[in-house]
Amino acid sequence: MSDIIKVEELYGKNVFTLSKMKERLPKSVFRNVRSVMLNGGELSLSDADVIAKAMKDWAMENGATHYTHWFQPLTGITAEKHDAFVSTPDEEGHMVTAFTGRDLIKGEPDASSFPSGGLRSTFEARGYTAWDVTSPAFLKESGTGVTLCIPTAFCSYTGEALDKKTPLLRSMEAISTQALRIVRLFGDVQSRKVMTSTGAEQEYFLVDKKKYLKRTDLIFTGRTLFGAPAPKGQEMEDHYFGVIRERVGQYMKDLNVELWKLGVPAKTQHNEVAPGQHELAPIYETANLAADHNQLIMEAMKRVADHHELRVLLHEKPFAGVNGSGKHNNWSLTTDRGENLLDPGDSPERNVRFLLILACILRAVDIHADLLRQSASDVGNDLRLGANEAPPAIVSVFLGRQLEDVVKQLVETGTADSHIEGGILRTGVSTLPDIAKDATDRNRTSPFAFTGNKFEFRMVGSSDSIAGSTTTLNAIVAETFCEAADRLEAAENFELAVHDLIKEYMTKHQRIVFDGNGYSPEWVVEAERRGLPNISCMIDAADALTTDKAVALFEKFGIFNRTELESRKEITFDTYAKTINIEALTMIDMAAKQIIPACMKYERDLAGTIIAVKEAGAVFHAENEKLQKIADYIDQAQMALDELRSREKEASEIGNVRERAYFHKDVVVPAMQALRTPCDKLEAIVDKQFWPFPTYEDLMFEV
Repeated sequence: MSDIIKVEELYGKNVFTLSKMKERLPKSVFRNVRSVMLNGGELSLSDADVIAKAMKDWAMENGATHYTHWFQPLTGITAEKHDAFVSTPDEEGHMVTAFTGRDLIKGEPDASSFPSGGLRSTFEARGYTAWDVTSPAFLKESGTGVTLCIPTAFCSYTGEALDKKTPLLRSMEAISTQALRIVRLFGDVQSRKVMTSTGAEQEYFLVDKKKYLKRTDLIFTGRTLFGAPAPKGQEMEDHYFGVIRERVGQYMKDLNVELWKLGVPAKTQHNEVAPGQHELAPIYETANLAADHNQLIMEAMKRVADHHELRVLLHEKPFAGVNGSGKHNNWSLTTDRGENLLDPGDSPERNVRFLLILACILRAVDIHADLLRQSASDVGNDLRLGANEAPPAIVSVFLGRQLEDVVKQLVETGTADSHIEGGILRTGVSTLPDIAKDATDRNRTSPFAFTGNKFEFRMVGSSDSIAGSTTTLNAIVAETFCEAADRLEAAENFELAVHDLIKEYMTKHQRIVFDGNGYSPEWVVEAERRGLPNISCMIDAADALTTDKAVALFEKFGIFNRTELESRKEITFDTYAKTINIEALTMIDMAAKQIIPACMKYERDLAGTIIAVKEAGAVFHAENEKLQKIADYIDQAQMALDELRSREKEASEIGNVRERAYFHKDVVVPAMQALRTPCDKLEAIVDKQFWPFPTYEDLMFEV
């Protein structure tokens, strides 16, 4: 059959993989580039020239006409500038193609046109992209044709990181160095590197393209700024894991093919909780590759959706009243010999190395809970975190019944000599097998949950890059690994010292452990009693970047300097203010040009009906009551519209970016809600044929 998909043949088809490099490069060059991938260092220009030619030949054989340095600026999305494989024609007028080692290794985009938080001004435009040799080049097929994409880091002329990847790579080296010190203490002298592995479960909504294009708010902001609830939402719990609709299934099939060709190990697909919501999850990979692949997933989702007359919504809260979308960042540490350092083994109470690593992670998350919360902050997540869905805005750690019991033993008695077993689940049906149970349940309300051999950081927003949260996780854990290694390397009695250190860390930082309902109001009270931060807003989290402890942490490992952290804080305020400004202006436009005129038109139609009924001599109490209600809501909407216009004008006159951001949060956002309320009430009573754009019912249930 022509539509049979052979995954093993498709996978990596559009990737310049190690096997393709080995096949096309001289042995000495392949050996050199492989060494750089594994151990660091620099390639010689002569080797780079050889690799560039092989890469160009492979790309052109597969239809590529252009190449680009593909990078991840602080916009949260990717960037690319295409150059053709063309050079000066020869004397006979024949086109000459060229792609040199210099072209491969370095690019020079305009740094002043990307967010920099003041690091680059308009008159200081120079920035550099540098090839990330550990992430393979790939071919992107799009409307522009086939383009060779070279994953790169992006830095300013003065050396500061202007992207998500550079700090991530720095943090990966930092945690590898410190984790190696830990494994060396336990006799592992063979491992040469400890790698951060991550995997992002990507949630998203699908809506019909034609309906999407009728919603100005979706086009400009990615979410609905108006919308009355549909008669049915997610309350029947029938969408989660439900049968995938045909149109959506065809989209998922084509998306998988696209991703497999790009070497993205897409594995799981299913319907999520809310109507119209879905999830795609890949197999875990090395952190920088996983971050690259998550960006490719989001790009491919949008590109493939267009072919199916659909649109993908990656906003964290595209619809009010139903679950929003996140991406769970599954994080673990693995040696280059394939050993997972977060695997507790069959007897976690006797696995001293695991207990030390666990204690270090508890300490790191407790000390830097504010920084971890900041790493998952964006404007859309403000509408989701702590809103009785996904995790709350309070960072805590869920260990599960088995590990919590081990920790309790260590804290209370200084030793742990047993662990809770999983047991057997008996179904009571003779034809069904008995099932071996895990030793602990799961907790979907926990922001940072241990799930067997990894931690799942569940706070990251669906549109966000996982690079930021992974960088922070790597950094905070590296810091505690470093402190622990310093103390244990100097200890005269290692066994006694490691025992005491585990107990000390677990005792001091047990407040961060919580296994209850993170959605409950009681947890908010309890978290405050424990002294845990509760940061509900993106801009409230921004200051965590530049505390003395944060600066000391990042500078210690060369991940960020103070200037880079200050710039990112500045970008946070600027991004928030600009995003809310766009949303407010969009609401003003929709209310003034669509909603209020449509409601007035219906008001006139209803008034004409009342006159006709009155002339016929019939009773018309219901019509009068409805007309008055519509008139009242229109008046409320008009007053709220005028107020929002006034507040937006005030905001535009505030020069200080921090003050402008907080004015938007404290003044403009409430004014936006005040406008939405009467408009949503009008939608609920105005005849649908008069309503100017598709409703929640149209968007979520008609795909």
